Amino acid sequence: MAAPRRFELDEAVNRPGTYYNPQTEMLLIVDDGTALDAELFEESGDADDDAVWVLVGDEAPVDETARDEAIERFEASHHPGASGAVDAADDDEEDDIDELEPDEDQY
Repeated sequence: MAAPRRFELDEAVNRPGTYYNPQTEMLLIVDDGTALDAELFEESGDADDDAVWVLVGDEAPVDETARDEAIERFEASHHPGASGAVDAADDDEEDDIDELEPDEDQY
């Protein structure tokens, strides 16, 4: 089983792709296909110049079917049993099997 590739946030936001943070349970989709006009932000006159992000819309412009398929592909390829290897827990179960003793009434 291949280990999932891990990225820090500052690396992820500079590389297009779909990222998931298991601690926050947030899915981040980075798309570098469209850029907004920089003049919109220079002339905004907002007092909060320290803001890093600007809300463009309340809805996520994501094809939910494609998103779900990508998540399913990731889960299938990174599932612990995907490599065909036998889990160590499966080996332990075989050792714990009690052998049957012959019935004394048969002799």
